[in-house]
Amino acid sequence: MTKSLTALLTREGDGFVALCPEVDVASQGDTVEEAKSNLREAVELFFECASESEVNQRLSSESFVTSLEVRVA
Repeated sequence: MTKSLTALLTREGDGFVALCPEVDVASQGDTVEEAKSNLREAVELFFECASESEVNQRLSSESFVTSLEVRVA
């Protein structure tokens, strides 16, 4: 079975941090591709190791990705 989740990637210094907000799992890598691959591995490990109740608890919240306009002085 596969599940479609969100990957948020942010540059930090010389690398990238990747976060899957639906399950609150993060990883990192030197490139976008590496960070995404490492995140995929970390999320798969989470699903393999976490109890069913922990998985259900984390997946019960909703995540939304949207844009935000703000005034900047």
